[in-house]
Amino acid sequence: MSTSNIEKLNFFRWFKHKWSNEPLFSTAIALIIMIILQTLVLGFDYDSFGSWFQSWTNNWINILRNNASIGIIALGMTFVIMTGGIDLAVGSTLVATGAFSMILLDTGTKGILGMLGMTGMPAFIATIVLVLLFGYLLGALIGVTITKGNVPPFIVTLGAMLIFRSVTQHFMQGYNTTLPSEFLQIASFNIGNYMIMPIIYWAVIAYILYFVSKRTTFGRQIIAVGSNERAAKLSGVNVDKIKLRVYALMGLLVSIAAIIQVSRVGSMDFSNAGRGMEMDAIAAAVVGGTSMSGGRGFILGTVYGMLIIAVMNNLLNLFGVPPFLREAFKGFIVIGAVLLQRKGNKGNLSPSS
Repeated sequence: MSTSNIEKLNFFRWFKHKWSNEPLFSTAIALIIMIILQTLVLGFDYDSFGSWFQSWTNNWINILRNNASIGIIALGMTFVIMTGGIDLAVGSTLVATGAFSMILLDTGTKGILGMLGMTGMPAFIATIVLVLLFGYLLGALIGVTITKGNVPPFIVTLGAMLIFRSVTQHFMQGYNTTLPSEFLQIASFNIGNYMIMPIIYWAVIAYILYFVSKRTTFGRQIIAVGSNERAAKLSGVNVDKIKLRVYALMGLLVSIAAIIQVSRVGSMDFSNAGRGMEMDAIAAAVVGGTSMSGGRGFILGTVYGMLIIAVMNNLLNLFGVPPFLREAFKGFIVIGAVLLQRKGNKGNLSPSS
């Protein structure tokens, strides 16, 4: 066998090993393929390279900005799934916290902070703090019910999903809010003629959570709880406390996403906002290599997974695929990702990267 053939064989063996045993590698390759496909679909029929690059850049900024909120929620979902749990209430929590922010800031006669005489920057700061606290408390309530009530996360979060949206819709029916234009700058502020603030928030939060997962005791304890809860308890980990903190963190991240959403649009459709977000967040985490059985997850992988789904949705839109069929493609991707995980688990997968 010639030297070139041996090198090719070694390369294919190396590639197969990396693909089968390192989720970040396979997810990154899939993302690169999606980016190439999108670039080809956009075409090159432009007057100059500058015009093509401008169009390509604008397309990517739109994709990233439109998926920043769900990307933030997917990061929290990664931690939840790593503990062996699930959170189906994220969409309804988004609606509840978004409605709370609008009630606080409403410039009409029903605005809570306005009635207290708070306007301008003090009102904005107070709103952000109170909404974040509210989201944190909603997540903590879910965590307490799971840990102290010893109820499966699926059941608790399914119930919370129905309760949060239902109660919000009841109290917000017929309620029309007007938000200060300055508040909208939280997500709409332009940098270099680009509206990229939501993207920046997503990137910063991803970096923070990546650091938490890799460099803190909390991150290592999350992995321990999801890998073997009984062994974690025997080693001195307060399992209930870790789960409570993870769900509270999930609520906090959802409230951040809600503030971004409200400041981007200036309003919220309480009946439909956030619907399907839980599935998108779970899909992004799973595609990114997070194990549904717990004990393994990758913040960077979730970012890759979210980008894969976002680019896929954009491609399907460019191809004119009907909206209802787009969900089917997403379902195939999730099932395929889980099947690859099960195949990979027959080998030695380590929670690295």
